[in-house]
This record gives sequence, structure tokens and C-alpha cells, in this order.
Amino acid sequence: MPRVAVIGNDLMLASRVTTALDAAGHQVEQSGSLPDHLEGIDLVIADLDSVDPERLGTLEQPVLGFYRHTDTRTKERADAAGLGLVVPRSRMVRELPELADRLLTG
Repeated sequence: MPRVAVIGNDLMLASRVTTALDAAGHQVEQSGSLPDHLEGIDLVIADLDSVDPERLGTLEQPVLGFYRHTDTRTKERADAAGLGLVVPRSRMVRELPELADRLLTG
């Protein structure tokens, strides 16, 4: 069972993400900020309003970053940081299990 860290401060969204990932067979750990240690984590899903994209770009794990569709600057910063996949929040909610599987299978 893949372990996924969900990082963000929006508790309503985190609940939806956790429910979708649980249903897809993933073990989920939630946090409001990026933990210092991510041992055993297979994928990081991060709200780019809560976590600096440059910091996420240094992780060994694949990262699914999501942003408000109007925040093009954050998208540019995340792309420059080399995150695995950066999508608008609405797409992340709609396609979460598929996006997670895509990053987990490389």
C-alpha cells in the first residue's frame, strides 16, 4: 500500500483528498506543513499555497503540487523547481487517484 503525505492548511480539501486516496488503496498522512522527515513516504501531495515549491523540489519523493488556477506565478515557480506534476486545484480534485498513480508508477 503506497504511503502518501498530504500537505496543506485547507482542512476541507484535505478531507476530500484523504477520502479519495483511501478509496484508491493509499495510506494517507496529513500535515499542515512539510515534515522534516518523510521516511517511508512514496508520494507527496502539496497545496502550493502552504508549501514553498522550491523546498518541495529538493525532495526525493515524487510531488504532486496543486495551485489556484489564477495563481500563474506559483505555477511558474513550481515548474522551475522541478516538481513531478503541477496542476490546478480543480483538476487535482477531479483526477486525484489517476494523478497519484501516474506519479507512483513513474
